[in-house]
Amino acid sequence: MDRLILFRHGKAEPDSASGDDFDRRLAPRGQEESAEMGAHLAGLGFTPDLALVSPAQRTRDTWASLQGAFPDTEMRIEEHLYHADSGTLRAAAGKAGEGRRTLMIVGHNPGLQELTIQLLREGGAPLGLIGKAQRNFPTAAAAVFLIDANGRPHYDGLFFPGRHH
Repeated sequence: MDRLILFRHGKAEPDSASGDDFDRRLAPRGQEESAEMGAHLAGLGFTPDLALVSPAQRTRDTWASLQGAFPDTEMRIEEHLYHADSGTLRAAAGKAGEGRRTLMIVGHNPGLQELTIQLLREGGAPLGLIGKAQRNFPTAAAAVFLIDANGRPHYDGLFFPGRHH
């Protein structure tokens, strides 16, 4: 894989009808911010070949909001991505990313934020940027990394809803 996009699901409703966290849907703000972020990423040419999506309702709703920006992207729901830790996310990216140009993972914190910080550190990102990611990785945020031939990450963008860096 040449590029990895880590995308946190959009803002979700506080509760679901079932009372189960897994079933929480996106709030209207989450739908809007996810669609806007997808359009922004697509406008930069960051179009995934494959999107791995957690099975939770809010991540599936996030993908539905993103899909308009990425109509040709293959999507797979991966059961093990629900609240996955950074190691699980990284292993999933490594396996699914083989032979792909760009891979996106749509998932949850804290795993996505932890993996973002690890990749920023490994890629030698400025301390201020690492600190920014440590302080906040909001809903509908995306972290983008170029992956070199040796598998090393290099910072390619950190995007927060309404603010792009």
